[in-house]
Amino acid sequence: MSDYSSSVATARDYYNSPDADTFYHRVWGGEDIHIGLYEHDREPIIDASRRTVAHMADLLGEPPAEWRVLDLGAGYGGSARYLVENHGCRVTALNLSEVENERNRAINKARGLDDRITVVDGSFENVPEDDEQFDVVWSQDAFLHSGDRERVMQEAARVLKPGGVLIFTDPMQHDACPEGVLDPILQRIHLDSLGSPGFYEQTASALGLDLVGFEDHSHQLPRHYSRVREELEAREADLSEHISPDYIARMKKGLGHWVEGGKAGHLAWGIFRFRKPGA
Repeated sequence: MSDYSSSVATARDYYNSPDADTFYHRVWGGEDIHIGLYEHDREPIIDASRRTVAHMADLLGEPPAEWRVLDLGAGYGGSARYLVENHGCRVTALNLSEVENERNRAINKARGLDDRITVVDGSFENVPEDDEQFDVVWSQDAFLHSGDRERVMQEAARVLKPGGVLIFTDPMQHDACPEGVLDPILQRIHLDSLGSPGFYEQTASALGLDLVGFEDHSHQLPRHYSRVREELEAREADLSEHISPDYIARMKKGLGHWVEGGKAGHLAWGIFRFRKPGA
């Protein structure tokens, strides 16, 4: 815990809780607990979430054998398994929640992938890896949980090999977001701010990373949170036997804030790619 900032420690405690673990595993998307790329409003969450992983992998091109990938905020490890099974990568899955990590390790072992995926308990603000070790640093909707996202970007750049790629998504505030309108979201996730597209581009540039591209999929953010809320409401009677009523009520309210902020144009989401010069 000495390497965990207060923001990361708060997120760790939250994702380690039985209510959160049950909700994200059963409702949010199973192995993939991030925002999906939906083809229509009624599409199953798990299908749209897996499409995000597949599309991000496609953006990397066909990797050479034995590419090393670092997944920052790996959750239950769905992305790591996809990269191993479909692209032959070796993945280090760094994640703050020991509860999620144990589920990740168990799935990897059951699928015979534990020799290619290393699950590490830790913080992306202090990555326990040497400089220039990875061909790809990958992350999905995790950086928002840091109170020092510049530090997270510094760590990602540090562990990338020359020529390596940083690819990530993150729920963000729009660059023109009015001050104060996101306070209900920030209070819910115990943060003072969110990143923005401009912030990430400026921070990456200051670190010497070159922008490869940003795919703006901001319309998918409220669509995803709407689908999660719909699924939660549809299954509330069954889930109430496993998740506390207070958690369900707070989650429904919190999801509503994300939907409202997204539909109002105050939030942004998409896929960033940066390259470290060299090689």
